[in-house]
Amino acid sequence: MKKIALVEYQKGDKEKLSGLIRGRNTAQKIVLRARIVLMLLEGENKLSIARRIGIARATVYLWSGRYREGGVAGLLKDAPRPGRIPTLSEEKEKAIVEATLHTKPENATHWSVRLMAKTQGVSRMAVQRIWKKYNLKPHLVHTFKLSNDPDFVEKVKDVVGLYLQPPEKALVFSVDEKSQIQALDRLQPSLPLTQGHRQTMPHDYKRHGTTTLFAALNILDGKIIGECMPKHRQSEFLKFLKRIDKETPKGLELHLIMDNYSSHKGSTVKQWLGKHPRVHFHFTPTSSSWLNLVERFFSEITTKMIRRGVFRSVQALTESIMSYLAQHNQSPKKFIWTKDAGTIIEKVNNCTEALGTAH
Repeated sequence: MKKIALVEYQKGDKEKLSGLIRGRNTAQKIVLRARIVLMLLEGENKLSIARRIGIARATVYLWSGRYREGGVAGLLKDAPRPGRIPTLSEEKEKAIVEATLHTKPENATHWSVRLMAKTQGVSRMAVQRIWKKYNLKPHLVHTFKLSNDPDFVEKVKDVVGLYLQPPEKALVFSVDEKSQIQALDRLQPSLPLTQGHRQTMPHDYKRHGTTTLFAALNILDGKIIGECMPKHRQSEFLKFLKRIDKETPKGLELHLIMDNYSSHKGSTVKQWLGKHPRVHFHFTPTSSSWLNLVERFFSEITTKMIRRGVFRSVQALTESIMSYLAQHNQSPKKFIWTKDAGTIIEKVNNCTEALGTAH
């Protein structure tokens, strides 16, 4: 039985297709397309071609159609693929951004993905893509407090100046108290860390009392002079000052950076300062504990030792803290201040202006 060509063709197409198949530099995908069409021109049916070559019948239909539309040249290149059609117009995207930044929902304090999607008449995935694109996170909030200290600028310049350019023949210490550290005894054992599961701790605990850690961070080398005391009154602070004075070389000036806590400014402390002229106090602005570098150390000891600790007495807590300080001082970590006073003051001024124009 004579085979009948299932596709009409131009004179010379079979030779062209055979040449493509035999060509050494012909891409394999072009060879495949040429084989499909040549077999069609020789009378093979599409199902038979798909089976013999081992391809899907849809592929045979695809290149059969391309050949009809463009001849042999239609097999040599892929059809242009359209780019992704944007799901939202620029106007709608802008409207979502503006609503996120400058409006609030009627019955909530902030926008959620689903609430914004419902209000704007779009999918929640579209809202997520836009928020990610513009780095918008309305579900997150950071707290802050601006200082109302009338001497804010002068104090910032003073403290930051000590960090960045400490005076010669002097030591600079960042001093503070971490008060009310609780000795907590967990009433049940915690579950250990395992693969795929984080460590868990019981909610219930028993209090065994508190202690206060007095700490002075040496800006030069990162070492800590520390002592735990039951309270943090003027008498305890004065005792700690005497220890700092005793444990530092007598020939050096001492510059102590601290906050405005009342025990730092008591009459007894002032009398002691009058008798020790090498010691100089430098106070951070009010509501500006972030200027005191020792707070960075307090954060570290809380995270690494106190927060997950189990302490059955204040003595056990105190011993753990002092052991941590001893190990820290064997290989101290130096905390480096990087921002100059001008940058800090400018940022605070910009924040103040933004608050003044907020609506």
